Amino acid sequence: MHFSFQYTKVWIPDPDEVWRSAEIIKDYKEGDKSLHLKFEDDTIYEYPVDLKTNQLPFLRNPDILVGENDLTALSYLHEPAVLHNLKVRFLESNHIYTYCGIVLVAINPYEQLPIYEQDVIYAYSGQNMGDMDPHIFAVAEEAYKQMARDEKNQSIIVSGESGAGKTVSAKYAMRFFASVGGSASETNIEEKVLASSPIMEAIGNAKTTRNDNSSRFGKYIQIGFDKRYHIIGANMRTYLLEKSRVVFQAEDERNYHIFYQLCASASLPEFQDLALTCAEDFFYTSLGGDTTIDGVDDADDFEKTRHAFTLLGVKESHQMTIFKIIASILHLGNLEIQAERDGESCSISKQDEHLNNFCRLLGVEHSQMEHWLCHRKLVTTAETYIKPMSVQQVMNAKNALAKHIYAQLFNWIVEHINKALHTTVKQHSFIGVLDIYGFETFEVNSFEQFCINYANEKLQQQFNSHVFKLEQEEYMKEQIPWTLIDFYDNQPCIDLIEAKLGILDLLDEECKVPKGTDQNWAQKLYDRHSSSQHFQKPRMSNTSFIVVHFADKVEYQSDGFLEKNRDTVYEEQINILKASKVRAEGLENTDLFHDEKDSVPATPTVKGAAPKISVRSARPAVKAANKEHKKTVGHQFRNSLHLLMETLNATTPHYVRCIKPNDEKLPFKFDPKRAVQQLRACGVLETIRISAAGYPSRWSYHDFFNRYRVLMKKREISKNDKKLICKTLLENLIKDPDKFQFGRTKIFFRAGQVAYLEKLRADKFRAATIMIQKTVRGWLQRVKYRRMRDAAITIQRYTRGHLARRLADHLRKTRAAIIFQKQYRMLRILHAFQKIRNATITIQAFTRGMFVRKIYHKILLEHKATIIQKHARAWLARKQFLRFKCAAVVIQCYFRRMKARQELKKLKIEARSAQHLKKLNIGMENKVVQLQRKIDDQNKEYKHLNEQLSALTSTYSADVEKLKKELEQYRQNRGDSNQLVNLRKEIESLRLELENAHSERKIIEDTYDKEKDLLQKRVSDLEEENALLKQEKEEFNNRILYTVKENLLMKKELEEERSRYQNLVKEYSRLEQRYDNLRDEMTIIKAPGHRRNPSNQSSLESDSNCPSVSTSEIGDTEDAIQQVEDVGLDKAAMDMTLFLKLQKRVRELEQERKKLQTQLEKKKSQSSPIGLTTSPPIRGSPRQELESENKKLKNELNELRKTIVDRVTQNNSSNDIQDSYTLLLNQLKSANEELEVRKEEVLILRAQIIKAAQQKDAGKNMTEDWGYLNEDGELGLAYQGLKQVARLLEAQLQDQRREHEEEVETLKTQMETLREEMEKQQQAFFQTLQLPPEAQVEFGIQQEITRLTNENLDFKELLEKLEKNEKKLKKQLKIYMKKVQDFEGNSGFRHELTRQVTVQRKEKDFQGMLEYYKEDEPLLIRNLITDLKPQTVSATVPCLPAYILYMCIRHADYINDDQKVHSLLTSTINGIKKVLKKHNDDFQMTSFWLANTCRLLHCLKQYSGDTGFMTQNTAKQNEHCLKNFDLTEYRQVLSDLSIQIYQQLFKIAEGMLQPMIVSAMLESESIQGLSGLKSMGYRNRSSSMVDGDNSYSLDAVIRQMNTFHSILCDQGLDPEIIQQVFKQLFYMINAVTLNNLLLRKDVCSWSTGMQLRYNISQLEEWLRGKNLQQSGAAETVEPLIQAAQLLQLKKKTSEDAEAICSLCTSLTTQQIVKILNLYTPVNEFEERVTVAFIRNIQANLQERNDPPQLLLDYKYMFPVLFPFSPSSITMDSIHIPASLNLEFLNEV
Repeated sequence: MHFSFQYTKVWIPDPDEVWRSAEIIKDYKEGDKSLHLKFEDDTIYEYPVDLKTNQLPFLRNPDILVGENDLTALSYLHEPAVLHNLKVRFLESNHIYTYCGIVLVAINPYEQLPIYEQDVIYAYSGQNMGDMDPHIFAVAEEAYKQMARDEKNQSIIVSGESGAGKTVSAKYAMRFFASVGGSASETNIEEKVLASSPIMEAIGNAKTTRNDNSSRFGKYIQIGFDKRYHIIGANMRTYLLEKSRVVFQAEDERNYHIFYQLCASASLPEFQDLALTCAEDFFYTSLGGDTTIDGVDDADDFEKTRHAFTLLGVKESHQMTIFKIIASILHLGNLEIQAERDGESCSISKQDEHLNNFCRLLGVEHSQMEHWLCHRKLVTTAETYIKPMSVQQVMNAKNALAKHIYAQLFNWIVEHINKALHTTVKQHSFIGVLDIYGFETFEVNSFEQFCINYANEKLQQQFNSHVFKLEQEEYMKEQIPWTLIDFYDNQPCIDLIEAKLGILDLLDEECKVPKGTDQNWAQKLYDRHSSSQHFQKPRMSNTSFIVVHFADKVEYQSDGFLEKNRDTVYEEQINILKASKVRAEGLENTDLFHDEKDSVPATPTVKGAAPKISVRSARPAVKAANKEHKKTVGHQFRNSLHLLMETLNATTPHYVRCIKPNDEKLPFKFDPKRAVQQLRACGVLETIRISAAGYPSRWSYHDFFNRYRVLMKKREISKNDKKLICKTLLENLIKDPDKFQFGRTKIFFRAGQVAYLEKLRADKFRAATIMIQKTVRGWLQRVKYRRMRDAAITIQRYTRGHLARRLADHLRKTRAAIIFQKQYRMLRILHAFQKIRNATITIQAFTRGMFVRKIYHKILLEHKATIIQKHARAWLARKQFLRFKCAAVVIQCYFRRMKARQELKKLKIEARSAQHLKKLNIGMENKVVQLQRKIDDQNKEYKHLNEQLSALTSTYSADVEKLKKELEQYRQNRGDSNQLVNLRKEIESLRLELENAHSERKIIEDTYDKEKDLLQKRVSDLEEENALLKQEKEEFNNRILYTVKENLLMKKELEEERSRYQNLVKEYSRLEQRYDNLRDEMTIIKAPGHRRNPSNQSSLESDSNCPSVSTSEIGDTEDAIQQVEDVGLDKAAMDMTLFLKLQKRVRELEQERKKLQTQLEKKKSQSSPIGLTTSPPIRGSPRQELESENKKLKNELNELRKTIVDRVTQNNSSNDIQDSYTLLLNQLKSANEELEVRKEEVLILRAQIIKAAQQKDAGKNMTEDWGYLNEDGELGLAYQGLKQVARLLEAQLQDQRREHEEEVETLKTQMETLREEMEKQQQAFFQTLQLPPEAQVEFGIQQEITRLTNENLDFKELLEKLEKNEKKLKKQLKIYMKKVQDFEGNSGFRHELTRQVTVQRKEKDFQGMLEYYKEDEPLLIRNLITDLKPQTVSATVPCLPAYILYMCIRHADYINDDQKVHSLLTSTINGIKKVLKKHNDDFQMTSFWLANTCRLLHCLKQYSGDTGFMTQNTAKQNEHCLKNFDLTEYRQVLSDLSIQIYQQLFKIAEGMLQPMIVSAMLESESIQGLSGLKSMGYRNRSSSMVDGDNSYSLDAVIRQMNTFHSILCDQGLDPEIIQQVFKQLFYMINAVTLNNLLLRKDVCSWSTGMQLRYNISQLEEWLRGKNLQQSGAAETVEPLIQAAQLLQLKKKTSEDAEAICSLCTSLTTQQIVKILNLYTPVNEFEERVTVAFIRNIQANLQERNDPPQLLLDYKYMFPVLFPFSPSSITMDSIHIPASLNLEFLNEV
């Protein structure tokens, strides 16, 4: 059978990209010498095939499998597939974590990612490892769960290259343990470990060529847990400190940071004694060249190091000693050694400054150190020799001494850190975090790299065996045949290193040889191990050797191996250091300069470890030959490594492999060469190889059935047994039975089989798609044909109709044409006839006209001659008239010009004067009005003049005509020339009058124009003012809008404040619960000495939220003293209490004095202007008396305080304290009485002053004389009366104003006092948060004592006032009783009868009050609260207990018994708290008491007497209001209690609903057959969608919410609160589902979006069915709706990106990008989201100011509101059922 390889994708080796993807374009047949390939850039390539091995390239996985969370889920498991999957996840999806079986591969992003917040920790807490996307938190949670479940210790092994992120990963793992194993307020072990980080980085980290902060040692941190799995302590072990770095650094590297930090801070005053300068001046810090690191401030880091030392408890003296030792190492490196002439000896100058500083800092003898640095002692059997050393030997000894000092100091610091992290609590188990160096290979590899790689060989062996063991356990658990898998065993390489006569053994032997050299040792290696397959000799070197490690070949240079292994320090130098003064200066408890008794550290005995776990070695350790052999570094490292392996073998390991993606430290840049090198070195590929050798792909039967049921036949699916269906299918599809195995719960596949099944599935889908396409296309063609046929028929029909219509039209037009022709011919003949007729008539007309025109021309000539004569005569007359008119006009112009110039001169003079300007500006508006009126008048006048002018004109014209007629007559009759002259004169006079009228008219018009201009200017000014007014109006509108916005902001701040307050209430209840737990624990611990609290002690002291409200006997000082004695406080606390009381009383007296003094000064200032001469002596004496009395009271209080303190110190007996306290209280009472007397005197004095002032005003007013007004004086008396009334009103207004000002001042003082108290409380709160837990508890107790003391003082004062009132009332009662008795003696019978009638009428009517005796109160609380079950009162009125309690409170108010009210309310609150604490997981009980507490709160409001709460009351209900007590503060207590109950209610609902959410919303198939799962690899999901216990459907969630809703409604809870409950529940559903969606790649698909949208619609339908759509619950799931829509939208073009951005407004930018990165196609026909599209989305969302967090806080709670809801039930209509056993309650 031949398979076609055409179009198959393969991987080809590439020198640049390591592996390159290509596609086979020509079918390959066996025997072909090459493969014809096409790369992704369309280039053609022929890949040669070796015919001998017939090794073909690796096959590429289908695109559907690329980007998997687990590499073992890939069908083809090999190196290119692993590399490509990691690259795709890292670059395209920005996922830095990936599973590889049991290994978590972490790629360093070199960028801060928002995936480590507290909400992410909560999201991973409690989840199984396969449920969520890969994360370091998932590994930590798995370790934590296995420790708790299996009771076995765990280890997390973090390895990787320098700079790969090992330390950060370990830090995040420890942060997770601190958050899960105990809250931040309960443990600070992680903080202490992090506080040690600056120290360990300073002394153990250095700059290398690959990392600026490289750890040059390994560490193993054990985090201890108790039986409840809370962190109790930690321990740190270190491995292989690179001591050689102290004396040598390679090029561009540095020594340890601490040296440079100390040199950078050498200028500080406290370090002047160290004699340090800059780092370039010292040999040990300048070998690497540059002594600085870019972006690092060594001085600042040194301050952090010192601060960390202080936090860990290192004293200042110890710190200075440490810094002296470090400085001495630097001075030791600068010693100048002078060679002698013989070359065999050398010396050091006595004046060497650095030697002097070295000896001074370490406190050693200068001469001894100078001698033994250059000489050594040789001991033989006979005698001892002192031999000088050469310069090289001295240098080696000096360097060895420096390394020894630094190593001892490093070990001491680590030991001190362990002491700080140590705890005395018994340890039950631990989790170890191993942060160790990965495999290293450099150009020059020395002893350190050899030890590191040796350790990695051991860890890799342990890793391989563990992976092999897990594979074997998995196969055995699934009951499938187990075949031995051949995997790489590096035991031969380990034997080469550590076995007898191995590399380390030969190295130790060579170290014992006196003249041993590195070359001789290398030659021994060649001779001994040349035949080993893991050992090779380089061709070009005789001093180096090659070890074939599991990761790579490494060539080691033998130079320096012996010296580093010996680490020789001469005994004489050590002895000198032993005598050092360093021990005397602070490091007393250390053996800093002593030899170790045993170089192998003892195995740490872990307290409380599981007894069944035995820590033993997997193979026996190599025994040492002798004492000298133990001291070598190699031997020590080998033993510590064996100890580490024993610890790891005794724990369950978890592996984290950190990968460094590039050497440039660029964010999200992937270098394939570096990545493959590290993958080979860290064992990831070995894991892949072991998995690929067995059955790497695993499917549960349910998931396999859901994924591949498309390959099954219908008759097979009809069977009920899914296992049988899967077996039948596989046997039919895969003929080779070795390619798969059927396990108990899973199906196991060989590599490549899943890809084959995916191909079959895709082919089936493709065939189905083709069938669908064929059918759809045929249907579309048929539809098209039918449409075309119908169209053709229609066209034909319309065409035929068109032709018929055209023929009919032609016939109709032909007939019309004939008719037109007939009519046309007729008209043409008619027109010819009419033309001839008209021509004849025209000729006749023209002839007749010619004769008539001749006669007319003759008459016209005669008429024109007459006209010419007339006009000639008129012209002569007009010419003469114009000459006269011009002369008159010239004269007038000259005269008017002269007058105008005079007027202009006058106006200029007036215009220059200021008075003119003032006059112009005065009354401008009135002038405008006047001008307007004037214009109107002038218009009227102008019209009148026009009328006159027209009349004159008409008259003139009539006169002219008349004169003309007379002139003609005169000429004809008389011809007198004198009369003509007279007439001409009259005409001239008339003309002058006419001209004058015209000039006046012109003047009026000019004036009108000017005034019109002025008015227009004024109108424009008014328009400008109107515009300004409009602008001001707009500004006011803007201010109003701004005020509205401010109001909205204030409302928002109010909501936030309410939320903060409710969080504080929640925190208070949590602390209260914790306090109760601690008290119970203390009671258990102190069981033998336990005493019962006194019966008169109020429990509200510890349980009530607001104890300051109470007015009961808890304020009694004697009881408080008794309580203090019972608790066991000492005399100092009592003295402090008395001191606080005295101090508070003195403050109050001082405030009273100041208040009285200010009032007197005000009275004085008010009365002084009036002229009271008698007031100062009247007021002076009481004021002086008050001041003297105040001084006396102060002195008495001070004396009492002294006497109390003296007596307490002299006598410790409680009787003396009680006597002193009683004496003090008596003195305080007397002081209070004196103060009251003085207050009354001041009030009387004030009244006298006011009366005297009024009398004087009256006398003064009476002396005035009113007689001048009139004789009778009536007007005067009336005016005087009005004046007195006005003064009286003014005085009243002044009094009211004064009272208002005083009230404002008192309110201001109260506000200031409250503000100061709030600031003090905030400061105390912040100080408390900064303290450790134990100090927080102590501080809280102190604060509680102070608060209770102040409250006791308040209660004492209130009690004293009430006692005074009681005495007064008793006196009045006695007087009234005496009067009543006298009255009864006068009319006894009638009064008695009246009293009897009254009593009978009150007993008949039930007043809605219940009476009970004081001793029955516990029984009432027990029957009504503690032992009451909701079912008992289910058939009665809702919230019946609340109504009963209110009726009891009302009776206590009716009889005016404040103690009974306080006691009942206190017991009620404590009883409710007790019930809720007992039933803290009972939803029904919690909702029952939430309803009753809210109803009791509403009753206290409804019947409080406040008008705001009584608007809906009936007249009967108003009769049931409280009469004597104001319980406003108790309403606040009940409101806080309601908030606590609400929070507990939601906590219960959350615990019941949260486990269902993920399974119901994301995993269950609401729409059957829609989801298609993919393989999950090694870490299969634990909560898979099988029908198991952990599977929930949406129906289960809806049923649970139905249960919640029915319970809340049955308990009578207010609808507004029910709406808030479900709004909070829907928010939790939204947050949990969205967070899970954001952390799971497997659910981010199109099908999940469809399922999710359907589920949300079902929830919205449920809201509408329950009439909860107004609650705002639907709005809370808007982010989830948009996430579902985002999964379903197209994700290709820029238009799609814009649509997504406009749609997803409730999702943040990070959430949108995260979902797009996680989007995973379930089928091949779905397309992935491209990186370019995601970048487009990010560019479009740049303008958003979204919060940086990724996940929603599902623990967030909306502020709850309890709106006032009055009840329509009256108290007298309530019936108490007998089942409540409340027979002792009497109806009043």
